[in-house]
Amino acid sequence: MARTGSTTLALPPFDGATRRIVLLCLSVFFAQALLSWVLTAPLFALIFGHLALVPRDLLRGQIWQPLTYAFMPLGLLGEFLTLIFFWFLGAMLEEERGSRWLYEMFFTAAIGGALLASVISFTHVLNLSETDIGFGPYAGIYGLLIAVLIWMPEREFLIFFIIRLKAKYFVIIYLLIDTARLLLHAAPFDALVNLSGALCGFLFLKYVPRRGLTYALSERYFSLRNEYYRSKRRRAAKKFEVYMRSQNREVHFDKNGKYVDPDENPTDKRWMN
Repeated sequence: MARTGSTTLALPPFDGATRRIVLLCLSVFFAQALLSWVLTAPLFALIFGHLALVPRDLLRGQIWQPLTYAFMPLGLLGEFLTLIFFWFLGAMLEEERGSRWLYEMFFTAAIGGALLASVISFTHVLNLSETDIGFGPYAGIYGLLIAVLIWMPEREFLIFFIIRLKAKYFVIIYLLIDTARLLLHAAPFDALVNLSGALCGFLFLKYVPRRGLTYALSERYFSLRNEYYRSKRRRAAKKFEVYMRSQNREVHFDKNGKYVDPDENPTDKRWMN
């Protein structure tokens, strides 16, 4: 639990992108519980295997896995603790940057971490294999942790509402634990996915504008669109100049295709007669 002033046990707001992601994870959890009760064990394992992250299957065309794996449950206790953690963390960052930013950071870290870890797994370094399985939202959560580390390193967390720890130490401990898991071959693929998510979160913060990726892409789109229309206007202006010369009249346009009044009188339209 984060704090900025006196210690408080108040819960953070449960709304916006944070609530939607938590509810989606809960929906998948209960759907999995229902399917595990209805379906046979082999059929349930088959469905789970297609939704979790398996680098070999990803290469074979199951391109939805870098998204679906992030919502696969971690078990009852693991899912409960993870969603509580995400609730506090997501609400804190969403209050700072908004819902759109939280969506973009979470999915960039989750999907980017899955893709990067899958590529590395084919090298077989550190006991990794392309048949390893990954699932759970921690790659996306690690992206959010990197944002906390960079933006608010001095903010304090109350671990289990008892232990007070600054955010920078809290995040570094998480990163060191997964680094140790990777080097000691203790569920190395899971650790690699988490660390890859952290790296993607860092790259998102470094290269994506403050207003988010959607805003940057929309700005780029409208910039290209406007340049296209300006180029059409310039071409039309040149054609019109040629036409007017054929009528023994001189008109001039600037480099942007705007009419240049020779008398510096914007209301003078005698050349149109």
